[in-house]
Order: sequence, then C-alpha cells, then structure tokens
Amino acid sequence: MKDGWTTKTLDEVCDFTNGTWKGEKPPFLTVGVIRNTNFTKEGALDDSDIAYIEVEAKKFEKRRLQFGDIILEKSGGGPKQPVGRVVLFDKHDGDFSFSNFTAALRVRDPGGVDFRYLHKYLHWTYLAGVTEGIQSHSTGIRNLNGEAYKAIAFNYPPLPEQQRIVALLDEAFAGLATAKANAERNLQNARALFESHLQAVFSQRGEGWEEQALGDVCSIARGGSPRPISEFITTEPGGINWIKISDATSSDKYIFKTAQAIKPEGVSRSRMVNDGDFLLSNSMSFGRPYIMRTSGCIHDGWLVLTDYAGSLTQDYLYYLLGSKLVFRQFDSLAAGSTVRNLNIELASRVILPVPPLEVQQIIAKDIEVLAEETQRLTHLYERKLAALEELKKSLLHQAFNGEL
Repeated sequence: MKDGWTTKTLDEVCDFTNGTWKGEKPPFLTVGVIRNTNFTKEGALDDSDIAYIEVEAKKFEKRRLQFGDIILEKSGGGPKQPVGRVVLFDKHDGDFSFSNFTAALRVRDPGGVDFRYLHKYLHWTYLAGVTEGIQSHSTGIRNLNGEAYKAIAFNYPPLPEQQRIVALLDEAFAGLATAKANAERNLQNARALFESHLQAVFSQRGEGWEEQALGDVCSIARGGSPRPISEFITTEPGGINWIKISDATSSDKYIFKTAQAIKPEGVSRSRMVNDGDFLLSNSMSFGRPYIMRTSGCIHDGWLVLTDYAGSLTQDYLYYLLGSKLVFRQFDSLAAGSTVRNLNIELASRVILPVPPLEVQQIIAKDIEVLAEETQRLTHLYERKLAALEELKKSLLHQAFNGEL
C-alpha cells in the first residue's frame, strides 16, 4: 500500500442497515423500494421499475435512503451470478427504502471517505470475486456472510486523491460504456440480419412449393424417463447415453455427447434416438431443434422427429425449425400457464413451407454461409465485450492499488 493510504474494515468505515419489505403494523407509508432487479452489472441503479409498496412508518424512518448511500445485495444471485452486487443511490428527491434482500451502507465520515470512491471499490471487490468466496447456497439463492463482508479491508488515500481517482475512472468508464454499447449494437444487428434473412427465405413461394403440417412430413414421438431416475443413472461400462436438455445450449446445432448414462434396463422406459434424428425441446425453453450426432435415450422433456428424409433435407429442416416463422407457431400452440410445453399433437399442427428437395439444398447452403459469417461476427463482438470488461477490471485494480 502506498504511503499516506489508510486501511480499515468496512465495519469501521460504514454504518450497515438491513432492508425492509411490506408493512405489518400501521401506520403505513407508500415508498419506492429498491430491489435486486434494480441492480445492473455495471454497479448502477436502474430505476425503471422501482416497486412502490406500503411499509411501516416506524421502520421506514430508520431505512430512508439518502443521496450517497450504497445498497448491497445480500441475498439472491445464482449459479452464474454471485451475490454481493452494489449500486449507488444517486437520488436527491423522493421517499425510497430498500428490500429485505439488501442492506444499505452509509459512510460515517464524509470528510475522510468519498462515497463514490467506496462504491467503486466495492464494485471492484465484487468483480474480483471476493463476495463469491463469502457466500452460502440455499435452494438456488446465494446468501452473503454479513460478518465476513464487514471485515473486508478497505484501502483509501486522502480525500483529494480519492476524488481524483473517481474522476479518472468516471471518464474512462464513459468511454468504455460507449465502446460496449457499440459492440452490443453490432452484435444485435448481426443476429437481426440473420433472422431477417431466414424470414425472407421461408416466406417466399415458388413453383413446387407446398405447405404441409409437421406431423405429415415426419414421425413425432416423445421421450420417457425411468423413475426414480437416480436409480438408473450409472457410471459403469455398458451404460446407455442419457440425453438431457442441459446437454445442449441455445447456440448448438448438434448433440455429440452426453454427461450421463443410464442402465440398460432403463431403456424400455425411455426412448432411443439415433444419429440424424431431430430433437425438439418440448418444455420450458420449448421449440429448440438439435440434430443428433450420437445415439442414446431421451427423457420426456424431448420430442424426437424421424422419417423426414423423403420430404425434407436435414439442414433445411434445422434452419426452418429454428426460424421465427415456426417458433411463433410453437409459441401460439404451447399449452400450460405456469410451465408451457408442446406435446405430439400440438407440434404436429405446425405448418411448414416445403419446396422441392433440390431447392431445399440450395436454400440450406445459402443459409449455412450466412450462419457461418454471423457466427464469426458474433464471436468477434463477444470477444470485444469480454476485452472491454477485462480492461475495466484492470483499471479498477490499478486505481485501488495506487497505480492510476
């Protein structure tokens, strides 16, 4: 640490206050309550959907947010998002509080610590993975260890130097935000161009084109799950590939391998699929197509499409099933209120544009070329976004180690 810098724990620098939620004892006040959904990845407050609810007047007086307060996410997160995000409350007017999934930090000595500097420091500790190491898991929700968080070491220089660092970071982050917005816009444009091309291709009609129901051009069957599945999962030799939704991602075209296998005696309670068969997710993220490049058993979250070769080429069918033209039909047909899904009868109703096989081959080849270019651009812009994020982390690291 540089000369003249001070190190204290967060507990020594800030007052911590836990959040509140809907009131139980009158009198009540209607106030804006900051929730986890108001936190952005950049550490900024998104006030587009602040919830206005009735809270107890007595509790609110102790939890009224002030300009410069820092709100900490103490519960929430998920497998890919650790808990511990922070946002800066930057409003001068209005009555606002914060939810019971959060806590508020207020600098005790504004003459010694700039709240903007502290906010950026805490944002950096989150990005650096500090909070990931002090969280616990409970039914999918992450909970921050409050005592461990309060014990985090906070290094800071004299107030004028804090303000200089904040000004430099604000200027740098403004430039990074512009570059990131441009990259994200280019990424969206590349994907939109591809979708627009698919829409144009599958909306055209020509000589020999027909409209046919999906159930008329292929056979559709549903998978099955031997239960309880835990008794059929095996790591022993001779196991049969067990194909789950998690074995494919939204960007995959093929399924080559699986993470688990089931015992041979489970096959009769499931359904075998083979190389070249189509799988179609029928629940949750329904309507996503994949081409099998292995064999195995599928659970009841899948539909399998076979016997299409006489009417449709494999690549044409893949791009057609993945188009918005078809997904809109899946979306309108899907049943269920809480969890929407497709069954064989519903999926069979989808109407497909079916040109002659030789035309399908030409169309699929053209789409493949555009898909490869779109994928190249997607990877380019995703790498640029990742590089911008790493640059941000590097700037924060330099700032809080006295190197900026």
